[in-house]
Amino acid sequence: MSILIPSGTVNDQLHRDALAVLQPGFVGTTPPDWLRRHLAAGLGSVALFGRNVTDTAQLAELTAALRAENPDILVAIDEEGGDVTRLETGSGSSWPGNLALGAVDDPALTRDVARELGRALAACGVNYNWAPSADVNSNPGNPVIGVRSFGADPELCARHTAAWVEGLQSVGVAACAKHFPGHGDTAVDSHHGLPVVDVDVDLLRSRDLVPFKAAIAAGAKAVMTAHIMVPVLDPSLPATLSKAVLSGLLRARPEDGGLGYDGLIVTDAIEMGAIADTYGTSEGTLLALEAGADAICVGGEHADEETVLQLHDAIVAAVRSGRLSEERLADAADRVRRLGSWARIEAQGERREPDLSIGLQAARRALRVVRAPGRPVAPVTDRPYVASFSPQANVAVGDETPWGVAGMLAARLPGTRTENFGPADATPEQLDALVARVLAGAQDRRLVLMVRDTHRHDWMAAALHRLVTARPDALVVEMGVPQAAPVGALHIATHGAARVCGLAAVEVLTGQPQIAS
Repeated sequence: MSILIPSGTVNDQLHRDALAVLQPGFVGTTPPDWLRRHLAAGLGSVALFGRNVTDTAQLAELTAALRAENPDILVAIDEEGGDVTRLETGSGSSWPGNLALGAVDDPALTRDVARELGRALAACGVNYNWAPSADVNSNPGNPVIGVRSFGADPELCARHTAAWVEGLQSVGVAACAKHFPGHGDTAVDSHHGLPVVDVDVDLLRSRDLVPFKAAIAAGAKAVMTAHIMVPVLDPSLPATLSKAVLSGLLRARPEDGGLGYDGLIVTDAIEMGAIADTYGTSEGTLLALEAGADAICVGGEHADEETVLQLHDAIVAAVRSGRLSEERLADAADRVRRLGSWARIEAQGERREPDLSIGLQAARRALRVVRAPGRPVAPVTDRPYVASFSPQANVAVGDETPWGVAGMLAARLPGTRTENFGPADATPEQLDALVARVLAGAQDRRLVLMVRDTHRHDWMAAALHRLVTARPDALVVEMGVPQAAPVGALHIATHGAARVCGLAAVEVLTGQPQIAS
């Protein structure tokens, strides 16, 4: 099935514009025929996910094939570094994420990390990155932001958001600050439901909007919307679908109370539960375009031609019926094409290989190590027992990417024993058995306890408390947002679960330096 466009007619431009505003995904490591056809017919963007990437050489071939159909295509990816990686889904990221960079609080370092990550993307032909997260993580219980934020302080988030944008765009990769107007004060994951941020306008402006103002001042080429309700701005529609939020706040001139943003506005994935389960993907797409969005992200879950055709046809029908003005669609499509043209020109500049050592250097600086008073800690030199406590990963992070230090310790210390535990293993009825199992497994070995966001998971906190009480010499590595007081003989906070954060933690545990790879 394909879109038939009568060449040379008025409808030709309408169809091309309807395709231009879509940013769909697909399945596979080579472009399917349907995607090639739609690129030739005017599709302006393609979204890549971990399922599309095996290695850098394959990815470079893939993007070259896409660009052969449309030289100005935006090749988008969700590569935040840290916990959210698509380039290195199978191994973990070479770059620490936002929370680690915020913990260091050196904007020059943040700029360097983003620049080198951008070089890695550019080398593979990726020219548009759905990052950085500009959200202020003001709610410690946030289930979807957490380590993806630079921190809980608006000014810290602002200076690092700006530095990240500058670093990435300095090597010709477009940055996309997200999730406007701020997803940090939420307790619901918008992949599954519709969060509500019920704050007054003064708090919103003094907290959540501050990093987005910095991103705009730094020249961010795109801003991604959040699927959240902000009643003070719009009591009826979520931000992605709200004209008051997109046209009335993000686009409006500063003298009219807006942020004066003139770049590309893209939605978060339109098939996420917050939109699809309440409005539907087609209606959500139309409402977003009417509100002022220029591009529709889709394809994380619905990555097929049928989805592209469904949304394309809905847009065309809305224009023909007079619901969506032809001028609004043309303006949105033009913004997509302008950014694609910018990216094509930037790609002609000098290319350098990324300096991977910068990622490990940053991860080292982000470590916070606390040793309990009166408890000397010798390096781990022989076959430890590693107990990893794993919460369910949110959709943005995914559960395909490995995390922790168990594999790295096993590579250095043959005989290392590892066991993984989840919430089902630590119910009140199972907790005694879990503790006994870990203590029996550790026996005379050094005990390393791997945790992630302990403060958000009562089962994990209970297990950790019981084990440290029984083994006060336990070594604790927290790879999420550190909140609880340090426990154990040694407590290492990595501020994220990137592979390089694990490498840095292993250096401390073993007393042996690692080499970035």
